[in-house]
Amino acid sequence: MDLIVLIPASLAVGLIVGVLAGLLGVGGGTIMVPAFRLVYNMSAITATATSLLTIVPTSVAGMITHIRNKTCYPAVGVTAGLGGACTSWIGVMAASHSPSWCVMAAAACVILYSASTMLKKALAMKPEGKKEDKAAAPAPAAADDFQVTKNVLIKAALIGALAGVISGYVGVGGGFLMVPMFLSVLGLSMKKASGTSLVGIGILVLPALATQVMLGNIDWIPGLACIVGSMPGATLGAKLQQKLPERTLRFCFAGLLGVAAVLLVVKETGLMG
Repeated sequence: MDLIVLIPASLAVGLIVGVLAGLLGVGGGTIMVPAFRLVYNMSAITATATSLLTIVPTSVAGMITHIRNKTCYPAVGVTAGLGGACTSWIGVMAASHSPSWCVMAAAACVILYSASTMLKKALAMKPEGKKEDKAAAPAPAAADDFQVTKNVLIKAALIGALAGVISGYVGVGGGFLMVPMFLSVLGLSMKKASGTSLVGIGILVLPALATQVMLGNIDWIPGLACIVGSMPGATLGAKLQQKLPERTLRFCFAGLLGVAAVLLVVKETGLMG
């Protein structure tokens, strides 16, 4: 791809990914990996490595806004991030010795699983358009009563450790796994789970990114251009989150992941050439 087209295109992709990252609590890898693989025609390992490069500043930008808006639990996010930081490099080393189709198949599977889980939870919720529905729904009240205990932090560390291995292997931030698990295991609301996930992502991917840099797998020009676009996008997405209902956010998250998984499967089976 010519530089005249590559840089503006990467800025635009980064902006879109940033908005989605701040809005849904993901690092953006679920969009970046398919984009780098399908549009930029990168190899699987280069796509995952370059995705990790964009995730850190994107998640940090969104995290700052979530902390200011008090839409996250920083202690839970930091604990999950440290747990993931201990294991993410393992995923990178495993990916480096795996065939391309295996890495992309793993990415599609974990993304599709998270999409189906989130869709089920969204369908189970009542619409939030009416006042009586808001009063009847127990989720917001439960989120307000949430307490950060030792048991919660232990669970957060284990969630982060699992997300770290998968994150390093498939080149995503781990939000696709942490958000659903924060919802089901810790009982957070969607908005708090999204914000808390971004806190963890910024820490979790650092060892994996450092490993990819040392292995020389990163395509720097599109990666850096995407970062320039994604940072303001993540800030905007985190602000927009306050204006969207919980159920809508869950549907958006599920739809985003579902499309990404399908595109990866189509690419790796050769249907897109």
